[in-house]
Amino acid sequence: MPPELPIGVPTLLLGLMLLWDPLVARGQNDTEPIVLEGKCLVVCDSTPSSEPANNALGMSVRSGTGRVAFSATRQTNHEPTDMSNRTMIIYFDQILVNVGGHFDQESSIFLAPRRGVYSFNFHVVKAYNRQTIQVSLMLNGWPMISAFAGDQDVTREAATNAGLVIMERGDKAYLKLERGNLMGGWKYSTFSGFLVFPL
Repeated sequence: MPPELPIGVPTLLLGLMLLWDPLVARGQNDTEPIVLEGKCLVVCDSTPSSEPANNALGMSVRSGTGRVAFSATRQTNHEPTDMSNRTMIIYFDQILVNVGGHFDQESSIFLAPRRGVYSFNFHVVKAYNRQTIQVSLMLNGWPMISAFAGDQDVTREAATNAGLVIMERGDKAYLKLERGNLMGGWKYSTFSGFLVFPL
């Protein structure tokens, strides 16, 4: 016959178990890492938005393959004749970073691989003085943020901006030249973005 526990111990153990279970469930539902002896094992997501959900546990395990980031530059001047008269997309001819491969150099369009919050920034320099440039970050054809540079006495004036946007899987982001000409030599004009966190 097992030894009897002191009065109150079973109640204390039961209380600790009830407190422990919600903490474990909360950690997994909030996609927090599971830590064992200081080592991060996995991050579980009970409601994945893009990974397949038909595995044995019914949840996804995120890894380094979910990282998304790009940065591109323009090495030559960007005249309106270099672009489609219909879209006026700014093309970038050198890729510095393209983790995940979601920025297409030929079209200079970023394609979101999953739903999430994305950060974008751009820095473009006008090619001539006595000129105004305006550039917009476009999301599926709609302007999200814009930048303007119009000092008539400054030749190498920059238009720059940054912001966060929510993108769905398959959404497209790119830069549109609303007016003016861009200075591209020596990599003055840049366009970068990355996934901040998935939703």
